Amino acid sequence: MLRIVDIHTYYGDSYVIQGVSLEVARGMVVALLGRNGVGKTTLIRSIVGFTPARRGAILFNGQDITRMDAYKIIKLGMGLVPQGRRIFPSLTVKENLAIAERCSGVRRWDFAKIYTLFPRLEERCDQRASTLSGGEQQMLAIARALISNPLFILMDEPTEGLAPVLVREVGDAILRLKEEGLSIFLVEQNLSFARKFADYVHLMSKGMIVYSSTPEQLWEDQETKHRYLGV
Repeated sequence: MLRIVDIHTYYGDSYVIQGVSLEVARGMVVALLGRNGVGKTTLIRSIVGFTPARRGAILFNGQDITRMDAYKIIKLGMGLVPQGRRIFPSLTVKENLAIAERCSGVRRWDFAKIYTLFPRLEERCDQRASTLSGGEQQMLAIARALISNPLFILMDEPTEGLAPVLVREVGDAILRLKEEGLSIFLVEQNLSFARKFADYVHLMSKGMIVYSSTPEQLWEDQETKHRYLGV
């Protein structure tokens, strides 16, 4: 569903993504792991069109989106849960969702289904987003991506800064999405979290993919875990 072929991305003169290639098949969860500052978020920005790659190709459902505008990529069926949540703090929960709501040919996600996945959002539907806890804001960020009815979803550090009980809730939501067959590209630092959901993992260091395997193979590779993740 997503195919990245030897992309190279820069911020000005800074060479950040240095020849990355990977694939996410339909219905798969693929995780990208790595320490802070290795280029994971820049890769997400390249995929969704915020920081286009200068070289290489990004294909989504067979269509070249390498230098396509971000709003056009979203219309093709890609959803984004950005790092830091990026919700609209002055709007209510309901208003945040209404802005993103989009009816596609197959309408899988509406307000009722969102509230089934995240009952707490229904309880707080008329509250301003700025009054939500960090975990509730993350639920809202995921819900906002889902209500656009994507075929594919990018999740950038969805557990960042969350207490363990909230990490479990986010994990339960990802498991539900996986069971429904949604394709997911999951960017994480937490290997134990990614291990529970990913079908395949890649390790990034200094803008390059340095290791690829199943989650279990990486879990057993103590030297690689310590070298690139510090665990």
